[in-house]
Amino acid sequence: MSEGGNTVGLDTPAQLAVDALLDDPETRIIVCCGAGGVGKTTTAAALGVRAAERGRKAVVLTIDPARRLAQSMGIDSLDNTPRRVAGVAGDGELHAMMLDMKRTFDEIVESHADGDRAQAILANPFYQSLSAGFAGTQEYMAMEKLGQLRARDDWDLIVVDTPPSRSALDFLDAPKRLGSFLDGKFIRVLMAPAKVGGRAGMKFLNVGMSLMTGTLSKLMGASLLKDVQTFVAAMDTMFGGFRTRADATFRLLQAPGTAFLVVAAPEPDALREAAYFVERLAAERMPLAGLVLNRVHGSDAARLSAERALAAAENLEEGGIVDQESGKTGLRDAAENGSPGAGEANDDDSEDDSDSESGSEDGGRHENGQQGASDAHDTSDVDEITAGLLRLHAERMQVIARERRTRDRFTLLHPEVAVVQVAALPGDVHDLAGLRAIGEQLAAGVPAGA
Repeated sequence: MSEGGNTVGLDTPAQLAVDALLDDPETRIIVCCGAGGVGKTTTAAALGVRAAERGRKAVVLTIDPARRLAQSMGIDSLDNTPRRVAGVAGDGELHAMMLDMKRTFDEIVESHADGDRAQAILANPFYQSLSAGFAGTQEYMAMEKLGQLRARDDWDLIVVDTPPSRSALDFLDAPKRLGSFLDGKFIRVLMAPAKVGGRAGMKFLNVGMSLMTGTLSKLMGASLLKDVQTFVAAMDTMFGGFRTRADATFRLLQAPGTAFLVVAAPEPDALREAAYFVERLAAERMPLAGLVLNRVHGSDAARLSAERALAAAENLEEGGIVDQESGKTGLRDAAENGSPGAGEANDDDSEDDSDSESGSEDGGRHENGQQGASDAHDTSDVDEITAGLLRLHAERMQVIARERRTRDRFTLLHPEVAVVQVAALPGDVHDLAGLRAIGEQLAAGVPAGA
């Protein structure tokens, strides 16, 4: 195979067998992770569709705020409850849901506190800020929801679309951070001002609260202290449970039935993030299935290199390939046809006829001159268009070569990671047919240089 005019050799990565992964009944959880904007949501949805159409009972959990998953699956809206997706062929089933971060937090409170205490917690301003915008809450709740889905055992495959975090590593780090915050130790430090009181107490509180971000950092003062006290009093019996469940879900991600797919675009930043994630998964002993290299460019004319295309375009633009001189076209045609040229006498014609012929010949020359000018103009237009297309092809081949170099740097660092390439699409996927096509690409892969 070739790519950008280069032969693909030993540096070609191993092909990721996606269908084998989906068909394996031991595979119960697939986690699509990676940097933001690389196509995790589309990949997760396409995997869910393909798994269902191959006989699995699958559910896709997405944390994508753009709600493109719902649109592509023909569902008006997704919420915290899995919904059946219609139009899926085969013997399997597909359900889809979108994580509602606050609702998931509310469900935890409602399931672990009696009615009055649960209502007191849900109405507490400190809790409302915590559940809606505290750093790491979304990742923590994604892990909580994953644990809930796995415990129900209603599906034999769960596909998780991880949150669009600043860093892909946040998905692994944030639950531990939030779990540490909620296990009671830090909260109880914040309770100290209530016992100290006065300015010293408020100063202590301000030092503690400076560690928080977002909404909580704006809520300094006595009212916040009261809210924290009320919150801690109501949540006292629940703190340990948050950390326990976070640890349990973390262990679930390390289990043999879980498979991580790192999704990346063939760009330096995205693959650098993917490399970090691969190393982190190895450090945490989490099972990595492979890399999905999304939005890979290709060409049906890959044998024409960028250099040759640019050279041809320059020759066309400089007139080096096509003879654009057409002033003697009429004479060449006349000579080739054996007709008398300009200035030759015709002995069989009379002088009167000669005058007539002379006028006719002048008219012919005029018409030939116009035709020659028209042909030259048409040729010039064709050359200009052809040169432009050759330059576009050269740009595409340069992109292909650059993407391959970027991919090869990754595979050189991580030769053990299997890769599947998915071609760049002209537009967004917006229906089941589009997701099905992506699934077919995931199963077949895009050959290097395609």
